[in-house]
Amino acid sequence: MKKISILIPCYNEEENVVPISQAVVEEMTTHLPQYDYELVFIDNDSRDNTRPLLREICKRNPKIKAIFNAKNFGQFNSPYYGMLQTTGDCTIEMDCDFQNPVSLIPQMVEKWEEGARIVSCVKTASKENPVMRFFRSCYYKLIKKMSDVDQIEHFQGFGLYDKSFIEVLRNLKDPTPFLRGIVAELGFKRVSLEYTQAKRMAGQTHNNFFTLFDAAMLSFTSYTKVGLHLVTFAGLILSALSILAALVYLVLKLLYWDRFSAGFAPLIIGLFFLNAVELLFIGFVGEYVMSINTRIMNRPLVIEEERINFDDHAQ
Repeated sequence: MKKISILIPCYNEEENVVPISQAVVEEMTTHLPQYDYELVFIDNDSRDNTRPLLREICKRNPKIKAIFNAKNFGQFNSPYYGMLQTTGDCTIEMDCDFQNPVSLIPQMVEKWEEGARIVSCVKTASKENPVMRFFRSCYYKLIKKMSDVDQIEHFQGFGLYDKSFIEVLRNLKDPTPFLRGIVAELGFKRVSLEYTQAKRMAGQTHNNFFTLFDAAMLSFTSYTKVGLHLVTFAGLILSALSILAALVYLVLKLLYWDRFSAGFAPLIIGLFFLNAVELLFIGFVGEYVMSINTRIMNRPLVIEEERINFDDHAQ
């Protein structure tokens, strides 16, 4: 009997962990009874009642497992690490807040049985804030144009992954993994499944400007060279303009030395402008350097505090 793993990352989801576990178990037992399953929660150091609830859930059903992180390891490391701990013939990764429809599980499994190694669920519509939807769309189109890899628009990791792909992830040893980019990059046989993203069933989103900025910078530094090219070209252009301006000023001074006086205004304006551009590009280069530094340090993805219902406690 084939085994399906369902991974659900969570952080402060006390209102959702019980309903999502019930929905997934019902979906598996009702529509996919021919498969064995495991439901794995990985908790990223929740501060509410999520962990006690997960302990109760795991106590009632041995097929439900839980990993408790020692601290919050970020929005990318925790789900990625959780995928590496699954034992099924395929792994389905989905959010805890019901924005990813549980009803898509049978369709994903069907695509997998037809030969797909990855089933990427792509949002074609969303009930989220339309302004946020607009900015997300702009970001996806921008990163797709700039990247050497054919990025998948409106794909956030929700999908099915064959165990052969999970094994590749285990061997990557990337301390800052960006799953969406890895899926697009590695070239496994992939199909897309469209869906409409629902609103959160309960609770509040944990995304804010800084988490979204981190996501954008990780994809930017991992899969594009545009930032570095932009720095180089801008440096060349600004250098040429500076030399041209100096030559013009010199000629005017020589021709009209007794009448020409530009004062300090152009110098001050030019100085502020060049300093602003310089700081912007130092920031660009810093993002790349920080990304390289993180990878060189090769820190562990996650440190576990506790795991429940796992036979083998060392993965």
